[in-house]
Amino acid sequence: MAKLETVLTGRFDDTVKEVVRGVLDRSVTATLEEESDWSEGNVRCAVRILERYSAFGGNRLSLNLTFFGTDGRICLTAASAGGSQAMFWKVNTLGEESFLDTVRDTLESME
Repeated sequence: MAKLETVLTGRFDDTVKEVVRGVLDRSVTATLEEESDWSEGNVRCAVRILERYSAFGGNRLSLNLTFFGTDGRICLTAASAGGSQAMFWKVNTLGEESFLDTVRDTLESME
């Protein structure tokens, strides 16, 4: 598993949409598989699960994007998993890192 955590500023809904769209645009096989939204007062949480095919690993990878925010401050945790074909331990995590790089690239383009 590969993980990225960062803090963003901006409008919550716009930020979620922009990050998801950026990841989907940067990976031709990526799809949005599931989403969940929660709010309580001015606190918001959005979870997005994406998948894509890894040609290197010959399988699919998942990417979990969790946004948690209030008052224009948004904490983002992005975690990718999958990509290894080993039975008991991970042999290769290149696909996971590569999927996470689409998030990094998206965040850089948003600056």
